[in-house]
Amino acid sequence: MDIKHQLAKKLMDIKAIKLQPNDPFTWASGWKSPIYTDNRKTLSYSDVRSFVKLELCHAIQENFPETEAVAGVATGAIAQGALVADQLGLPFSYVRPKPKDHGMGNQIEGEIEKGAKVVVVEDLISTGGSSLKAVAALREYGVEVVGMVASFTYGFPVAEKAFEEAGVKLITLSNYEAVVEEAAKTGYIKEEDKAVLAEWRKSPETWMKTE
Repeated sequence: MDIKHQLAKKLMDIKAIKLQPNDPFTWASGWKSPIYTDNRKTLSYSDVRSFVKLELCHAIQENFPETEAVAGVATGAIAQGALVADQLGLPFSYVRPKPKDHGMGNQIEGEIEKGAKVVVVEDLISTGGSSLKAVAALREYGVEVVGMVASFTYGFPVAEKAFEEAGVKLITLSNYEAVVEEAAKTGYIKEEDKAVLAEWRKSPETWMKTE
């Protein structure tokens, strides 16, 4: 079993990912969704936590060997990013969604040398908006973002386009297709549910709006 399917299975085993094609969740954006993902749960399971940490490290070493520092995206990827940086023996910082409204007004917490080659760690890629805002903040700060690694992506076309336009190479450990395949293999969802899940992935913002 490859890494994508291994992690998909682990995430479902600890209920970090739930699939409910016939009883959809409502996201904060208002979108209806047959899937709910909470990768923070991986932090509570030492075996899954270590698996994610080591595979993210492998992804960085293989794809971005020039990396000189690691930056996590707040808040979901702070802990995992720190674990990765510790494993690689690299400096760590994290990026807030916006600058603090008190104290030093920092958006980037920690020390990064100007011009350093930085890899960004993220836990989940949906539309890519918040992830790429972090990239923009780091670039404005004066470092070179060499790429991003993430645990999971929904693989939305809008996200793929946004990363391409921003010039950011994205490497993810697992994805939506792997989750659906593993869920069908284990009987978590029925074979006919796969068509519903595929339809949602194509156009999540409009899915179920006509019903």
